[in-house]
Amino acid sequence: MRLILSVPPCRISPMTNLSLEQRLALLADSAKYDVSCSSSGSSRRGAPGMVGSTGRGGICHSWTADGRCISLLKILLSNVCIYDCAYCVNRSSNPVPRTVLTPGEIVTITMEFYRRNYIEGLFLSTGVVVSPDHTMEQLLRVARRLRREERFNGYIHLKVVPGADAVLVEEAGRLADRVSINIELPSRRSLLLLAPDKPRESIIEPMRRLSGLIETSRLERRRSRNAPRFAPAGQSTQLIVGATSENDRQIMTLSEGLYQRLGLKRVYYSAYVPVSSDRRLPALAVPPLLREHRLYQADWLLRFYGFASHELLDDAHPHLDMRLDPKTGWALRHLEQFPVEVNRADYHLLLRVPGIGVRSAQRIVKARRTCRLGEEELKRLGVVLKRARYFVTAGGRYLGGISMEGPELLERLTAPGGRRASLEQLELFPARDLSVVTGEL
Repeated sequence: MRLILSVPPCRISPMTNLSLEQRLALLADSAKYDVSCSSSGSSRRGAPGMVGSTGRGGICHSWTADGRCISLLKILLSNVCIYDCAYCVNRSSNPVPRTVLTPGEIVTITMEFYRRNYIEGLFLSTGVVVSPDHTMEQLLRVARRLRREERFNGYIHLKVVPGADAVLVEEAGRLADRVSINIELPSRRSLLLLAPDKPRESIIEPMRRLSGLIETSRLERRRSRNAPRFAPAGQSTQLIVGATSENDRQIMTLSEGLYQRLGLKRVYYSAYVPVSSDRRLPALAVPPLLREHRLYQADWLLRFYGFASHELLDDAHPHLDMRLDPKTGWALRHLEQFPVEVNRADYHLLLRVPGIGVRSAQRIVKARRTCRLGEEELKRLGVVLKRARYFVTAGGRYLGGISMEGPELLERLTAPGGRRASLEQLELFPARDLSVVTGEL
């Protein structure tokens, strides 16, 4: 199949002599660096005359909170791009093969894959072709045809192109389950250095607009279940870690602000992978995957454990400790709050104990109503005693067996063969596989 472009020519010419399968493989590979796809948050039952449905369990090539791997078609509409962002594999100056799929081809592929049970939904992004408005219109053509012509009722995650017209941005929210705009870099200075074609305002302003529309839709649906949905799975974004000099404190402060002020569903962190040569970029032997993992753990503490960013990181500790998970690091700096008596401590204090997560804290609160908890009971409730024992008492008995004030505590928590060794194994996995923190923090 030869591809006939329906757009004005760009300064980068896509290859038009590739088969559909070759173009699909190329654009799917180009999409792998975008990790800001989500697996939960939208629920829509099957409807008469419609094809497909969504569920809160999630739709995408990602990991759900309970560890299940699920699938979606994650692809670019085109890897042609008029921008020259230094960190991007698809930057205009990078000599990589270029191609494009038409909206009709993406619709056909999505429906055929869905009917064969290969996928559960679509994650669609793209390089910027011709202009932000033109590119956004191409993405919307795909979503319109899926929803209105194919009657597709499954999951759709659309990228919003920075700088696109507000009318197009709003339509994306009406058609998609989730929308996302990648901030990419943590500061205005870094964007100006590495992505000068993307002013910060062109990213933040549509995020604010989407945030307001999502909240308005939620309020309207509380009053009437027949009110139209707007991006029911919310919006997300992505930050590249390690391409610029910002410390972990700056990154986590930004993420906290996005959650609190813009109501983002998720901030994703992507370890910088050297994909092109540029003197503005750091020379890294390997991507900082362990740092990425620590940021995800800290992010988890912000969203589910009641921590604030200034508790995890401050002027004296601007970087996360690579030896320890962030909660354990915080506990070691606040030993005056430990040990905690599990039979009396309130739920929020239990959440601050290393090795006790949300589920095990809930189980402790429920179980101690009927019995007094000891070490064996904590094991049965799912507490990770390998860490928790040093920070708790059970029935007045300290389970750690060592002095909390001495150096032995840190030595045990970072001992080879324990938590430290298991985290080193993260270097064996690609960055996108670390987007969900599992286990009890």
